[in-house]
Amino acid sequence: MATPTFRFDPVEMPPEAKEIRQEVRAFIKEHEHLMGFSRSSFNRDFSRAMGQKGWIGMTWPKQYGGHERSSFERYVVIEEMLVAGAPLSAHYTGDRQSGPNLLRFGTEEQKNHFLPRIAAGELTFCIGMSEPNSGSDLAGTRTRAVKVDGGYKINGTKLWTSNAHRADYAILFCKMSSDGKEEPDRHAGATQFLLDLKAPGIDIRPVINLLGEHHFNEIFLTDVFVPDNRLLGKEGNGWNQVTSELSFERSAPDRFLVLFQMLREMLRMAGPTPDKATAAALGKLISQLATLRSMSISIAGMLQEGLNPNSESAVVKDLGTRYEQDIPVVARQLFPTEPELEAIDVYTSMIARSTMNAPRFSIQGGTREILRGIIARGLGLR
Repeated sequence: MATPTFRFDPVEMPPEAKEIRQEVRAFIKEHEHLMGFSRSSFNRDFSRAMGQKGWIGMTWPKQYGGHERSSFERYVVIEEMLVAGAPLSAHYTGDRQSGPNLLRFGTEEQKNHFLPRIAAGELTFCIGMSEPNSGSDLAGTRTRAVKVDGGYKINGTKLWTSNAHRADYAILFCKMSSDGKEEPDRHAGATQFLLDLKAPGIDIRPVINLLGEHHFNEIFLTDVFVPDNRLLGKEGNGWNQVTSELSFERSAPDRFLVLFQMLREMLRMAGPTPDKATAAALGKLISQLATLRSMSISIAGMLQEGLNPNSESAVVKDLGTRYEQDIPVVARQLFPTEPELEAIDVYTSMIARSTMNAPRFSIQGGTREILRGIIARGLGLR
């Protein structure tokens, strides 16, 4: 029996992907005043402008508002936007994973209703997965749905939900009520719903991060009614659906490009003739970046072939997390400074923001323990 291996085939970007890069750079220059330190800024107008360019839902069928372009072209658009620190937050979740999840598991009515609005930059989605006391252990979710006339009644709590206070919909992961019975299969009853965040019974409360910013939220659901036509996929198929969705989330280049501007600033400070220790440290970071990028582009090739690179995505996310957490550490070693968020000096401010952001990198998209469990299964080790 052959030993399971991961597939990271070398991929050459096609001509159309290379051509679109210059167009994206021109667009970024035109909107230079909106560029920042990371993609987390929320700007619906910028998302609409990207929608008008056809850069959201790029690979989706045209009948659903997509543009039927390649995964490689989409990769280039995302890569350039991330490197520039474009404000992608209003559409990014919908484009990256909610839309593809709808394409795969949604009804025709759902596809026609949601996908064109996501592709136009008009509709914002967030992720209703994590919960208090369960974190990345999605199988331990306690949010429950009960079938009632015309739909479902849902009760529970979600945590770390980015942009829930600004989003229109969430794809909610929960379980069908088992009447208090303990199911031997922890994945049994897992189900997803398209949750209108303005529905009665939803209370969204802010979770302020270390930077004093409001991105995260806790969502309390009390007898929230979701109609039958907002069930996503099938009852009990939620585990298969959510793992498919997470493969899209974990494979994107934002898992190693969030702090690219920090790396670029370090190179500027090192200058054209750095000492040997500085050159070695920066060379290591750049070679790691090149390797991660090659692996991520390989996954784009798998997506182009219609494959589901769940294990490979977990590898990239795990390695990317370690890489991004290393960048501020190396920066402080090479160019020591006292971090200060409001500093006029760009580097000093970047050090503060990247250091305070770094802890969340190993949580978002799945903790290292969860990811390494997926990797172990992919290798046949468990």
